Amino acid sequence: MIEKKGLYNAVVVFLVDCNKIMMMLKTAKIGKGCFNGPGGGLDEGETSAEAGIRELREESGVVTFLEHIEKAAIVDFHNKMEDESIFICRVHYFLCFRWYGIPESRPKENMINPTWFTPCALPYKLMMPADEDFISLLFEGKKDLNIWLLKAKAFLGSNQTKKLKPTEISWILRSD
Repeated sequence: MIEKKGLYNAVVVFLVDCNKIMMMLKTAKIGKGCFNGPGGGLDEGETSAEAGIRELREESGVVTFLEHIEKAAIVDFHNKMEDESIFICRVHYFLCFRWYGIPESRPKENMINPTWFTPCALPYKLMMPADEDFISLLFEGKKDLNIWLLKAKAFLGSNQTKKLKPTEISWILRSD
């Protein structure tokens, strides 16, 4: 029997400007060597939106506020560990359309090289294995993200370097 470990909550924030998306290269922990948006775990008592704003500031140096970010997706990553147990990381994805400052590498953080990509040229080969399955949907414009929220389950192997099965994706009506 495969044991499931507790649920860990994290956030990722993508800056979006004139149909370009800012990503940074991760230098440590899960996703090391991959492009992603700034993000990380929630601190005690923090909402996912508050964590997104804090992580964005810490990792890229830009400042934003709650009214300038929009939750776009919630993805549960089911990570199979070497001991066969499953570690679930729920990642809350936000899009940020207004901020103050210029994205920059922060020496004490684990994200470097802020880079702008167009939606049709995202570096999927340099991203986590399941990212292309759902991130592309956030930027293709077929769903109104003011009405819909993407929900997904991704299934990754040890070290999160390989998809074990197809990502399950659905759209739900927002309740907020």
